Amino acid sequence: MDSLDPSDADPIPDRDGLILDRFLPYRLSVLANTVSRAIARLYADRFGITIPEWRVLAILGDSGPVTSAEIRDRTAMDKVQVSRAIQRLVSARLVSRRTDPADRRRATIAMTGKGAGVYREIVPLALSREAILLDGFSDDERRVLDALLNRLGDRAGAIAGPDDGIGGMD
Repeated sequence: MDSLDPSDADPIPDRDGLILDRFLPYRLSVLANTVSRAIARLYADRFGITIPEWRVLAILGDSGPVTSAEIRDRTAMDKVQVSRAIQRLVSARLVSRRTDPADRRRATIAMTGKGAGVYREIVPLALSREAILLDGFSDDERRVLDALLNRLGDRAGAIAGPDDGIGGMD
């Protein structure tokens, strides 16, 4: 087994360049994953659903029946994640899929009565975690945070540009 020669190692990164712990996209990603995992613990064992599946239920609970393309747009999940989440939810009878007779490529996803029951049980749990996260923030700080997140979302959307083809058809 060869040992590594320290002189072969990559040099220490330029400290004037990327500092990962201060790089906004990295920080937002880590934060989003941490928050999602914290909330997922509340429903994963009890209801057997994953984070992508909860996101689908949350969209349906907020909007009513939608297409998978609308789910992708609202969650920023890729087509495969959304498709798998919907399929698992259909198998669990938490959502239904109705193919549009005029366009067989298009389907509407709707929450079933069973799915609505699960949704109604998860929402208070999710809201309680949100309250814990925001505890200690003043009303003004919450408004500023909301405004900043909206601005960041708008800017991210502007630099991401139009659909890059990942979405595809329903």
